[in-house]
Amino acid sequence: MATVERVLGKSIKRREDPRFITGRGTYVDDVKLPGTTWAAFVRSPHAHARIKKIDTAAALKHPGVVAIFTGKDMTGVNSLPCGWLLPELKVPPHMPLASDAARCVGDPVAIVIAESHDAAEDAAEKVKVTWEVLPAVSATDKATAKGSTQIHEVAPSNTAFTWQIGDAAAVETAFRGAARVVKKKIVNQRLVANPMEPRACLASYDRATGDLTLWVTSQNPHVHRLLMCAFVLGIPEHKVRVIAPDVGGAFGSKIFLYNEETICSWATKQIKRPVRWTSSRREAFLTDAHGRDHVTEAEMAFDAQGKIVGLRVKTIANMGAYLSTFAPAVPTYLYATLLNGVYTIPAIHAHVTGVFTNTTPVDAYRGAGRPEAAYLLERMIDAGAAALKLDPADIRKKNFIPKFENGFQTQVALNYDSGNYAAAFDKLLGMLDYKKFRSEQQAARKQGRLLGLGFSTYIEACSIAPSKVVGSLGAQAGLYESGKVRVHPTGGITVYTGSHSHGQGHETTFSQLVADELGVPMESVEIVHGDTGAIPFGMGTYGSRSGSVGGTALLMSLQKIKEKGKKIAAHLLEASPSDIEYTNGQFQVKGFPGKAVPFGQVALTAYVPHNYPAGLEPGLEETSFYDPSNFCFPFGAHACVVEIDRDTGQVKIVRYLAVDDVGNVMNPMIVDGMVHGGIAQGVGQALCEGAVYDDGQLVTGSMMDYALPKADMLPMYETDRTVTPTLVNPLGVKGAGETGTIAATPAVMNAVVDALAPLGVDHIETMPLTAGRVWTIMQSAKR
Repeated sequence: MATVERVLGKSIKRREDPRFITGRGTYVDDVKLPGTTWAAFVRSPHAHARIKKIDTAAALKHPGVVAIFTGKDMTGVNSLPCGWLLPELKVPPHMPLASDAARCVGDPVAIVIAESHDAAEDAAEKVKVTWEVLPAVSATDKATAKGSTQIHEVAPSNTAFTWQIGDAAAVETAFRGAARVVKKKIVNQRLVANPMEPRACLASYDRATGDLTLWVTSQNPHVHRLLMCAFVLGIPEHKVRVIAPDVGGAFGSKIFLYNEETICSWATKQIKRPVRWTSSRREAFLTDAHGRDHVTEAEMAFDAQGKIVGLRVKTIANMGAYLSTFAPAVPTYLYATLLNGVYTIPAIHAHVTGVFTNTTPVDAYRGAGRPEAAYLLERMIDAGAAALKLDPADIRKKNFIPKFENGFQTQVALNYDSGNYAAAFDKLLGMLDYKKFRSEQQAARKQGRLLGLGFSTYIEACSIAPSKVVGSLGAQAGLYESGKVRVHPTGGITVYTGSHSHGQGHETTFSQLVADELGVPMESVEIVHGDTGAIPFGMGTYGSRSGSVGGTALLMSLQKIKEKGKKIAAHLLEASPSDIEYTNGQFQVKGFPGKAVPFGQVALTAYVPHNYPAGLEPGLEETSFYDPSNFCFPFGAHACVVEIDRDTGQVKIVRYLAVDDVGNVMNPMIVDGMVHGGIAQGVGQALCEGAVYDDGQLVTGSMMDYALPKADMLPMYETDRTVTPTLVNPLGVKGAGETGTIAATPAVMNAVVDALAPLGVDHIETMPLTAGRVWTIMQSAKR
């Protein structure tokens, strides 16, 4: 029999793309139900204000209005939950509709439901709210200052939590013996996710059955259902079906349970008609969870040879007005635990203070804590190189953790799986032709040109697990994944995965996995996800977990399918199951490939069990749940070359190089796409993006003021990989969705600082590096 071509690990075009590029995708806004109504929300225009009165009389008279509800109508409805509880965490109420006070601009205080979108929007403008405007605080480093307004009674001084990790005494000792200590203030500015598709929901209550169906833009439908049913609305889970159809991007912002889908789910039961809401882009800026927003004082200590001896970090992390679903985990367990980076650092201590402000809540945004950690480390290692007059490449080489294959215990709790950091960096230097570049840079500087090079050698943590450990750290959910494989009588295969695809390409990569494992055509494999009524309970997609956790769950089910198939084939071939092997799409007797039955025949026999093993259940369908034993830790090395216009301060990226190690690669083309997109987002943070507040008002609340990266800002990337498989999962994959975002921002910043070094600039506290900001820095340096 001919050998079946292996497809796992090959660059295969995404199967899902034809429907997207031809406009045949099905997004929440495409779902049509008879009798659907539209919702619009009345939102606070104030950052902080007490609600004195809400007058809906005029709005109720507007043509087409079906109903208007305020917070006082939602009796029996509870606060939105926080899904990660730290010790002594202050958790203030976060009601779906605010009824006592608004604590950020965009806080919803009423929902208007009408026969059309326009009618709902027009009527919402007629709702009159009497406000008592209160003082507001929006600056991260001013939240706890004496005299700042108190946002929540349960959180004195606006402090949500204080948290620390590491050995403070060991750090103090290390610093006392250090040859040089570098201290810098580092600001990681607030960002807005801005996925292409805004958030949306459609809730429909069935009066006949009492069932509720919610179509929603979600990265994790089962988690959405669990939080909404168990914590807020008090509806039995089996009476609620959550469907996340095609979702147009998320970057973390669609993980969380939001006010709007909760309110619409409650409202459909009140009016007995479907209720639809789709966010405007302005609403998205105001209400989608923001990302980053750290202000940090960092100190790194070195010995005389440039070896790191200690790191001390004090971070203030902005939580916004309320605690979003997983907000407390981001600046603690997803940030401070990564401060060992790829370096040997004998002593580390980090202290994090989470603060409330009158701003949009902050939660996970692509990378979620890991970009903040990598940015801090890479800025500090470059600052150390400058202070010690060492080459930034050499100081990294001095401090890399040596190659290891089965575990490295860090100073901040984590145990890395496998790593070869020097190999990735050496490959990068070779691609760059490092010595040649430095020679060209010196020549350019003699001509007065501002040419700079920045490195970023990073690590990230993916596949957060195991559930038992994260549960002990405060997670209110498990972090396993589910996978069900159903083989049909004619040999076709339907896969049900708890992971959710919103751009990652699951329909392709998971089909490759199944086709490769069973030796069947990819075309015979269908992938189903995003529907709690169809798939086993799963945790969804975030943290670059789909391949390593979701893929492994599917692999476990595929192995069960083959084991059952061996028993059926052994019966048909009159052999022992232990003598059967599966290869090239058929079950055969070991050593006798001519004595075999194809996969399709075994599948049919499983459903038509006339000639069938005694005591074996009919059917060919298996379900698995995989809970990893540890995180996976991708890593890599990036380099950015920039040139700065002396007259305008405009930063131009001349070259961008990346060597990433994500373990084994299931589809190189898809991984390349993830890296490319991630780099663009990291560059965006470095050069143009930033959410700016003024007295609680978001002044960058539209595309007119919030600048996203454009194609002409980016060169053609030069990318490569090293491969260091993980031993945590049998696929050896680590995760690839966030690598570029983590690495790019510090690479660009380091390049800009290097370019400005001839002017005496050795640090820039704040991003983005707009032309105006860079020009101002240049003028100050000249003076």
